[in-house]
Amino acid sequence: MTAPIRYKGYEVAPSAQALPNGLYAANLTIGTLGAAQPGAQASSARTSQKIVSFDALDYFFDERHALAYACRWARMWIDEQRRCA
Repeated sequence: MTAPIRYKGYEVAPSAQALPNGLYAANLTIGTLGAAQPGAQASSARTSQKIVSFDALDYFFDERHALAYACRWARMWIDEQRRCA
């Protein structure tokens, strides 16, 4: 698993899960930080986070390919969400 990265205001956490058959499943978690809750002071402002997970986007023989695919898929998903907003 790689460290989460930031892309256009989203936190992206790709992962590759090793399966018993020798393949790797490309998994993905995407989170967004929301605005501070109304009435909260700046020093103790709480943020809400929306998290979306995608399991087994596809399967690969190489772990690096699974991670690269999950990253690429995340960028496309985020760009589409921003386009439709």
